[in-house]
Amino acid sequence: MKDRYGRKISFKEKLISFMYGRNGADALGNFALILYLVLSIVNGFITSLVASLIISLLCYGLLIYSFFRMLSRNVTARRRENQAFCSVGRKVRDFFRLARNKWKDRKTHVYVKCPSCKNTLRLPKQKGEHTVKCPCCSERFALKV
Repeated sequence: MKDRYGRKISFKEKLISFMYGRNGADALGNFALILYLVLSIVNGFITSLVASLIISLLCYGLLIYSFFRMLSRNVTARRRENQAFCSVGRKVRDFFRLARNKWKDRKTHVYVKCPSCKNTLRLPKQKGEHTVKCPCCSERFALKV
C-alpha cells in the first residue's frame, strides 16, 4: 500500500498511525493480561465442567477488557483508572515489603506505630522503657521493649 505521495507504507507506520490518540498498554491492562494467562493455565487443570466454563468466561472477559483498555481513545478515564490501580498496588507492595523487613530484622529491631500519625517506626531492640519521638509528627510517646 502507498500513501498519497507514492511512498510505500510499512506495517509499523500503519500500526503507529492506528494507535495514535489511543491509550495503549498500561499497568492495569498488563495485570489483566497476566491474570488471563494464569487463569487459563489453571483452567487446564480443572476437571469440573461448570468451574471450567466460569473460569473460561472470566478469562475471555479479562482479555476483552485488556484490549478495550489498549484501544480506548478516552485516555483521561483510562489514566485515572490506572492511577487508582497503581495506588492500590503500591499499598499491597508496601505491606509485603514491611512484613519482609520485620521478619528480616526481628532479632535486631522492633517496629512500632506512632499513636498520633500511625507511621511505622523502626527502632533498635533494647530492653527497657524508652521515650520515642516520631520523626514525622514530633509526637513523644513511651515504649516498653
